[in-house]
Amino acid sequence: MTVMAKPEQTGARTLVEAPALSPTSIAKPDLISVEQAKALDVARITDLFKAHLNPGQLHFMKLLGFHKVKIERAEGMFYIDQNGRNILDFFGGFGSLAFGHNHPRILEARKKFQEEKRQEIAIAFMSQYAAALAHNIAKCSPGDLDMVFLGSSGSEAMEAAVKLAERAAGPKRPKIVYAENSFHGKTKGVLAITDGQLYRADFKVADNVVRVPFADIDAVERLFESDPEIGVIVLETIQGGGGIIQAEAQYWQKLRALCDQHGVLWVADEVQCGYGRSGRFYAFEHYGVVPDVTALAKSLGAGKAAVGAMIARRDVYMKAYGTPKTAMIHAMATFGGMGEACVTAIEGINVLYDEGLIDNAASTGEYLLQRLQALKEKYPKIIKDVRGKGFMIGLEFHDFSQTLPMVLRPIVSVLDDKLKGSLSGFVGSLLLRDYDVLVAFTEYNRNVIRLEPPLICRPEHVDRFVDAFDSLLSRGIVAIVKDFVKSQVGK
Repeated sequence: MTVMAKPEQTGARTLVEAPALSPTSIAKPDLISVEQAKALDVARITDLFKAHLNPGQLHFMKLLGFHKVKIERAEGMFYIDQNGRNILDFFGGFGSLAFGHNHPRILEARKKFQEEKRQEIAIAFMSQYAAALAHNIAKCSPGDLDMVFLGSSGSEAMEAAVKLAERAAGPKRPKIVYAENSFHGKTKGVLAITDGQLYRADFKVADNVVRVPFADIDAVERLFESDPEIGVIVLETIQGGGGIIQAEAQYWQKLRALCDQHGVLWVADEVQCGYGRSGRFYAFEHYGVVPDVTALAKSLGAGKAAVGAMIARRDVYMKAYGTPKTAMIHAMATFGGMGEACVTAIEGINVLYDEGLIDNAASTGEYLLQRLQALKEKYPKIIKDVRGKGFMIGLEFHDFSQTLPMVLRPIVSVLDDKLKGSLSGFVGSLLLRDYDVLVAFTEYNRNVIRLEPPLICRPEHVDRFVDAFDSLLSRGIVAIVKDFVKSQVGK
């Protein structure tokens, strides 16, 4: 029996014939196998990306020359492309690759889990792996941060953190403070506290939020004193998308005191700056303070699994979800606490300490900062600032006109706003093309190159990167622009 949609009800829709009610077999679509996927060439990947993923994003990849690269494999600090090039990774997946690519201990833990056919999804039962991971995260967390929610991403972890804090603050204190140039995720809830018009677009976001300048403690104090409905403040300890921006120790210490004084809950977003990247497990530990709630993700999955976590003080957690009636309001979702993901994260945290990677982030990160500061002194008309902690570093260029010969500056300065980010793009593109080095950028200050290499990065990797960067800048801005323009010919 065949059922057809009525033409008058379909409008401009394409009519399709419904399948038989009792089909004898279902034909397999024209699918790509795993081996075929592995063998795809750059041209075919481009076609599929354009057809099924993000055509607009492809435009920017072409500008940078990244669309020409097919990664065949990755190991340690390096990607290896289709031509056998070893590409030094100073991007690190926005901080997702603490252990570099395919760390042998991580691979072995996952392989053993698979070989023993252990349970992956066990929602009906308690998971020994989720319980152990929660224990490990709590042990790594200072103060009384000991209640853990497991998810699959930074956005999910931050959604959980904000929801928990809002419930604990209570219905009489519904307002949430966030900072200018903040980034807390792209999902609908945390979009309200992500300060970027690009991401907010024309979505309707929650209106119980108040924005303050980042690192301005006087503004926070005035707000707390003037508005008794404020119950939560959410801040990145180091702003990533804002251009690797930090606040002084006094800011965090005064913030903790103000929160205690006014009964406001402090949520610290450590999704990008946490997990050892700053030279401490949490970046806020540098300042001798502990928030009420925090969140991790990125490298928590050890570069092989999608894992995020919210960590809260027990009293705050119990206030929000501490009874049988409220316990399931925000319990783990289907993929929160999956077996192999948890095993991966458990092994990762052990490797983090066994191999001294937090200490390495502090010491080798300091060496990287020193070498970049030397470059700033060498190229003062190009490099405006170098800043950061550990392996979370921002390198900011001057506006484009200021890097050019004096005679050209007045002409080009009127275009500085439109040209913002162009020099970062030129440098990033040429570093990859000519020096086999990959770097990243920041969302809000486009003049900043973001450096977040794996925590396994050693001084010799720093030297290779800085020497390449030095060699490129020594060409001079005019030559860099010409070289970039040449690279665009024939695309």
